[in-house]
Amino acid sequence: MMDVFGFVCAVLLCTAAVQGKPTLRKERVLYQDPELARQAHEDNKSFQYDHEAFLGKEEARTFDQLTPEESKDRLSKIVDRIDSDADGYINTAELKAWIKRVQKRYVYENVAKFYLPRLANPEEFEDATDQFSFKKMLPRDERRFKTADLNGDLAADREEFTSFLHPEEFEHMKDIVVLETLEDIDRNGDGHVDEDEYIADMFAHEDGGPEPDWVKTEREQFSDFRDLNKDGKMDMDEIRHWIMPQDYDHAQAEARHLVYESDQDKDQMLTKEEILENWNMFVGSQATNYGEDLTKNHDEL
Repeated sequence: MMDVFGFVCAVLLCTAAVQGKPTLRKERVLYQDPELARQAHEDNKSFQYDHEAFLGKEEARTFDQLTPEESKDRLSKIVDRIDSDADGYINTAELKAWIKRVQKRYVYENVAKFYLPRLANPEEFEDATDQFSFKKMLPRDERRFKTADLNGDLAADREEFTSFLHPEEFEHMKDIVVLETLEDIDRNGDGHVDEDEYIADMFAHEDGGPEPDWVKTEREQFSDFRDLNKDGKMDMDEIRHWIMPQDYDHAQAEARHLVYESDQDKDQMLTKEEILENWNMFVGSQATNYGEDLTKNHDEL
């Protein structure tokens, strides 16, 4: 019978064959400045950044299927769940806890798509044993797996598998995230990312064509904020500072923003009425599967 490690190999090699597309620069920054990200979305008043933070990216997409009335009704029920002490007010701490829960739920549901079917129907993967072995695994994925496999038994329990698929969520995996980012962008293989490599990761030059203004701005960003020691290139520490800056709590920042924008009486707390009054920021005209969520117990999250 194939162990979970072999299954991981199968999943990764199949995924690599299907996707084959490099990560875009905008997806590299794991914990970006919330105001810059939000401005990009709110230029057209979409509030998409807020929707995804409050609902989760996948759930936010399904909101498009609901009418405004249905969205408000579901939002009202969500508010009741967020109000953990049932005092009729949503404070920043409760909103932060909800946002973190949404993030965690996405991670574990994503893992469950791969992990739980393997546990329920192991015979479906037996034929792959000879095809996906440790030696045949891509070296980069093998390295990531070894880092995730904390007990070194070459088999992944649920937590190890989660850290393998979502290394950005685990402290012991963050060096791997930084290293993989470096390897993706470092075209000349010198172990650093220079300005041209940084730009090439987000913009394909046309022969003789001028650079757009936003690319010029990115070059300034590289010089002013990416290359911290001013040696003309980014090392591992500078890449880490770029993609996962310290002392930034996404959930806390978003919770504060939602409270600030919706707190009509400025008492630092939100009532259900204040949230529903500003429903566009929380859910807009989009929907979610929280109807299912409201009937299930997600204590495991």
